[in-house]
Amino acid sequence: MSTFSLLQTIDSPATLRKMDRKQLPALAAELRDFLVDSVSKTGGHLSSNLGTVELSIALHYVFNTPEDRIVWDVGHQTYGHKVLTGRRDAMAGLRQFSGISGFPRRCESPYDTFGTAHSSTSISAALGMAMAAKLKGEERRSIAVIGDGAMSAGMAFEALNNAGVMDANLLVILNDNEMSISPPVGALTTILARLLSGRTYHFARRAGEKVLGTALTRKVEEHVKGMMTPSTLFEEFGFNYLGPIDGHDLDALIPTLQNIRKLKGPQFLHVVTSKGHGYKLAEANPTLYHGVGKFDHEAGIQSGKGGGKLTFTQVFSDWLCDMAAQDKRLVGITPAMREGSGLVRFEKEFPDRYVDVGIAEQHAMTFAAGLACEGLKPVVAIYSTFLQRAYDQLIHDVALQNLPVMLAIDRGGLVGADGATHHGAFDLSYLLCVPNMVVMTPSDENECRQMLYTAYQLDCPTAVRYPRGSGNGTVPTKEMTAIPVGKAELRRQGQGGVAILAFGTMLHDALAIAEQLDATVVNMRFAKPIDAEMTREVAKNHSLIVTLEENATIGGVGAEVSRCLEEAAILTPVFRLGLPDHFIDHGDQPQLMRVAELDREMLRNRIEARLAELKKAKP
Repeated sequence: MSTFSLLQTIDSPATLRKMDRKQLPALAAELRDFLVDSVSKTGGHLSSNLGTVELSIALHYVFNTPEDRIVWDVGHQTYGHKVLTGRRDAMAGLRQFSGISGFPRRCESPYDTFGTAHSSTSISAALGMAMAAKLKGEERRSIAVIGDGAMSAGMAFEALNNAGVMDANLLVILNDNEMSISPPVGALTTILARLLSGRTYHFARRAGEKVLGTALTRKVEEHVKGMMTPSTLFEEFGFNYLGPIDGHDLDALIPTLQNIRKLKGPQFLHVVTSKGHGYKLAEANPTLYHGVGKFDHEAGIQSGKGGGKLTFTQVFSDWLCDMAAQDKRLVGITPAMREGSGLVRFEKEFPDRYVDVGIAEQHAMTFAAGLACEGLKPVVAIYSTFLQRAYDQLIHDVALQNLPVMLAIDRGGLVGADGATHHGAFDLSYLLCVPNMVVMTPSDENECRQMLYTAYQLDCPTAVRYPRGSGNGTVPTKEMTAIPVGKAELRRQGQGGVAILAFGTMLHDALAIAEQLDATVVNMRFAKPIDAEMTREVAKNHSLIVTLEENATIGGVGAEVSRCLEEAAILTPVFRLGLPDHFIDHGDQPQLMRVAELDREMLRNRIEARLAELKKAKP
C-alpha cells in the first residue's frame, strides 16, 4: 500500500503549484492509487475519475484556481479535483450522510465554482463566468471540462454557438475517452498542439489576417491543418481548435495549457483519455467500474451470486422483452442509460428496435413522438431526474398531440448517495398538470409489470413511475393483465377514523401503520386520473384523510386528492405527507426517509399528532 508521501503534502492547489514539474508523474500515480483505495471503501464513480487524474493535476498546476474558474461537466470525474483542493481526508465520507458530495457543490468548496451532476451544462456556465470577467474588467480564465458523451447534448452546442461570437476568454476542454491515439499519431499531435497553442503561431495568424484577409488566411490554415490533424467542426464555431493530445501525458498537457493560458478569445483543447486508466480491472471493464459500491480493490468487484430481490428495473427489463416478443411495433429508447434503465437484454434480443440517442433527453422525447405518429409504440426508459430535461417536449410534442408515447420512469423518489441532483422528487407534480397523461405508481414488483402492460395498451401518453431498488419482494406473474384505468384498490377497512391513501411503494408502510391505528388503507395505483369515486366515498366515512407519496407535497398527488374533495364540497381534512419543500442531501435511502420524516415510525407519530390536534380543535 502506498504511503501517499507526495499527496499528503498537498493541502491546496497553491501547494501543488510549488512542486517541481518532475514530481508530478509520481504525484499522479499516488493520486490514482489513493482514489482506488478510497472509492473501494465508500463506493462512488471510479472509472471516470481514474481517467482525469493527470488532467486534474495539470489544470490546478497551470491555472490560478480558484481565481481561475474550472467547471466540470456532470462532475462525477472530480474526485481527484476534490483531493487536490483540500478534501483528501473528507473522501472517507464521500456520498455518505453529512459527508462530501460525489459531485461539485458551490457550498462545499470555493474550488467548486459551479454545481453539476446533470450533463452538458459546463460550457454555458463557464461562458457566463468568462463574460462576467470581461464586463467586470477582471483578468481570469474560465475553463469548461466536458466529456465526449456530454457533447452529444444540444445544450453544449447551443453554448458553443454563442461562445464563438462573444470573444470571451473561454477554454473548452473536450475529455474524449472513447478515442485512442496510436503512439506515432500521439507524438505528432502533441507537437502540433504545442505549436498551435504557442504565441508565435497565434500572432502569425492575426498578422496573416491583416495582410491577406481573414477568409484567405483561413483557407491557407485549413490546408496546412488538414494535412496533419483530424478535421473538426469546432473551428466553425469560432474556436481555436488544438489537439488531440494524450490526456495522461503531463509533459504534453502542461506546456499546452501554459500556452493556451496566454491566448485571448475562445479556445478548444481536445484531450484523449481512457476510463479506468492505471487500474487494470477498471481499464478492462470501465462500465462495471463506472459506479461502484464498496469492494476489495485488490480482488476487484465480484459478480453476484444471485438470490437477491428482483429490482423494479429488472421487472421493467423482463417486461420490455416479453412485450417486444408479442408486438413488433415496440421500440425501446434510452438517453444514454442502457445499463441503468435495464435495456441491456433488450438491445441483445431486439437490436433493430433498440435506440440509444445519447445524452439527449429532449431529442429522445420528440423522436419517440415521431415514431408514434407513424403507428409504432415507443417506450422511453428514463430516470425521473433526467425526464425534467425533456419537459417541454413532453408537453408540446407528445401530450398536446395525444400521442401514445410510454414513459418508464425509473428512480422515482429518493435515490440515495447521488443526492439532491438525482432524487426523483418532482415527477408526479409536473406530470399531473399535463393534459392527456395517464400516470401510474406501482406498489410492488408484480403491480409494476401489470401497469407497464396497462400503459402500453393505451392510446395516449402514459407513465409508469417506480423507485430505485426493490419493493417488498413480490414475484411478478408471467401473465399480464390490464388494470382498469383510474381505479384504486381498497386494501384494508379500518374503524379508527383514519383513511390512508397510498401512492406507490409507500403502501407497505401504510398497511403496517394501519394495523396500529386501525386505519383504512387504499392503494391508489393511479396518480392520474385519480379515483375520484373511491376518494370521495372514503372521505365521507372518515374523520381524517392521509395521503402518502415519495414526491414533493407541493403540487403532488396529495394536492390532487384535496382538489378532488373540494370539487365535491367534502370538508374532511386532508393531511398530505411527502417530500418537504427543500432539497434533500445524499445518504442511504432509509436514512434519507428519516430526514424527510417519512420512515414508518415518524409517519405514525405524525398521523397520531394530527389526530390529537383535530380532537383538540373540536368545540
